[in-house]
Formats: sequence, C-alpha cells, structure tokens
Amino acid sequence: MIELFKELVDAVSSPVTIFTGAVVVFLLFVTFPRQAASKGGGLTLLFLVLAFFGVGLTDKHFRSIVSAPDNVPIVGMIFIFGYFTWYAMRKAVENDRRMEKGEPTVEQAETNDKVLVFPYLIFIEFVVALAYAVGLVLWSLFLKAPLEEPANPTVSPNPSKAPWYFLGLQEMLVYFDPWIAGVLLPTLIILGLCAIPYIDRDPGNSGFYCYQKRRLGIQVYLFGFWVLWILLIVVGTFLRGPNWNFFGPFERWDVHKVVPLVNVNLSDLLFIKWLGWGLPKEWYLREAPGILLIFTYLILPPAVLAKTVLKGLCKKLEPVRYSILMFLLLVMLSLPIKMYLRWAFNLKYLVAIPEFFFNI
Repeated sequence: MIELFKELVDAVSSPVTIFTGAVVVFLLFVTFPRQAASKGGGLTLLFLVLAFFGVGLTDKHFRSIVSAPDNVPIVGMIFIFGYFTWYAMRKAVENDRRMEKGEPTVEQAETNDKVLVFPYLIFIEFVVALAYAVGLVLWSLFLKAPLEEPANPTVSPNPSKAPWYFLGLQEMLVYFDPWIAGVLLPTLIILGLCAIPYIDRDPGNSGFYCYQKRRLGIQVYLFGFWVLWILLIVVGTFLRGPNWNFFGPFERWDVHKVVPLVNVNLSDLLFIKWLGWGLPKEWYLREAPGILLIFTYLILPPAVLAKTVLKGLCKKLEPVRYSILMFLLLVMLSLPIKMYLRWAFNLKYLVAIPEFFFNI
C-alpha cells in the first residue's frame, strides 16, 4: 500500500501539479481564514504533513535527502514558518471577531497590563537565549556539519546548487534570464518590502493583528512569501536533481535522465508555427508582439482595476502610490505567469533580442 502511494505521488509529481496544488492550498487558507486558523484546521494540516513525512521516511532515497545535514534546517523551517503563519492568522481572526462585536482588540485590551522592560522582558529573553544556546550545542553534537572535500576546480558537483537561501533565485533561472532572476527581481523584492510602510500608511489599522481590513496586503505578502519563495526553495532543495532535472519526492536521482529542450520564443511561435512565415530580419519587427504584450500587461490591468474592482483602493492610495503598488504586484505575478507559459506552451522568452543580450 505504501509503495503504491509512493508510485502514485511520483507519477503525478511535476512542477505544474506541485505549484498548482500550493496555489489551491493558499487560496483555501486566505478564503476561509476562520476555518484554517482554528485548532482543528491547524491540526488537520499538521497531521497531513506529518503523515506524508512519516510515509516518506520509509523510503531510503527520501530519507537520505531530507536527513542531509544541510537540508534538516529547511525541513524545520517549513514547520516553524507554517506554525507562525497559522498563529498570526489566528490572532488576526480573533481581532476581527472582536471588532465585529464592537469590542476592543486583544492588543488594546492588554494596554493596561504593561510591564517594565527590565527585569521582566530581559529575564524572558535571557532564558530564551540560554535555551537556544543549549539547542545549538545539542545540534552540533548530533548533526554533523555539511562539510565536503576540498574544492577541486576540475570536478563540478551535479547537481550544483546554491546555498538554500538562494535556491529560489536559482529556480527562477529556469524561467527568466539571469539579469532578471538574479538582479532585477531581487532588487524589486527589497525595494518593495522597503516601500510597504510608505504605500500603506493607514494608522487606523496599525498596531494590532487583523485580516479583514488588510486582506489585500496580507494575501499579496503571503503569496509572495510562501508560494513564490518558500515553495521555490523546497523545490530546488528536494525535487531538483542532477542536471537540474525535476524528480518526484520518491524518485531516484538518475544522472543519465534526459529531458528534451523544446522551448521556443514567442516570436518563433507567432511567425513560424502559427502564421507559417519566416522571422523578420529586424529585431524590432521580430519582437514587436512581445514588447507590445509586456507594455499592455503593465499598463492595462492597473487602469482597468482602478476604474472597477480597486476603485476604492486607488482613491485611498492616490495615483502615485497606487501605480507603484500595481507595478510591484504585476512584476511579482509575472513569475507564476511565466512558469505556466513555460509548462503549457514551452515558451522560453516573450522578448528575445540576442543582438543586445536582452531577453524577457
């Protein structure tokens, strides 16, 4: 029965199914926050994850990857981040219930219970620091450091992977050119995080957990953090094997696995496959459809949403902040869009200008 389950998981495992499944779980979490943040919802999700790991640990290959010294912290990260995301949503839902009844939030109700930083907070932090120190000592005793043999310039590891915190960027390189995945997107992530306090300046909903009044911001942040970052790290760590090929959770890593590269550019699809013409010689004619599509993607949705669904948000943020928010949001959404285009149409680049080493 267990072997049948493993074979079924490997058979249905692909970047499409895993990413789509993660999006579905995310949508359920943010659509039904009260059910997801309840004790029953949290315990159900924890049980499913633990059951999967329990079955997986019976497989030698899965166990060797998960228990690797440099992968153990990533497994722990999944549970820790998952718990604190659930706990934060639980506090937000509780405050939403209180505000619906006209009651003060938990944070406002606790304003009269303030205590001095010293000695109360300092004492708690000291005890926590001691606990962490003991944990690190035990960790170093029972888990070997992931040290390898001295570097050899004539031998390259396969798969060659970046440190875990860069594996999300390395996974992006599958879908984007290096200047986008390695420079542009990380820069926009940092700038976007820095811009949050200046874009959302509503003091009325600051200082306490809530969900209903900050639904859009929380959903965007959680989608970017969990689906577009943590998930990519997990895929790059546990599901990318030799030659950066994709493998199922219980599939043996075969260095001889060959995946045909049939990716084509938008101009190839349009002029050659669909229209049956040859590619124009001038790059600006050849890539005009892709350039037009990108400009339409960046300009049309913000204008339409500002007049319809997000009319209130546009009025609240004013044009400049609204435009910055929509630009950052559309850039973030470009990653899953590009991923699905690659999976559905084997699309490599929307705009490919090798004459200037410029590809999107």
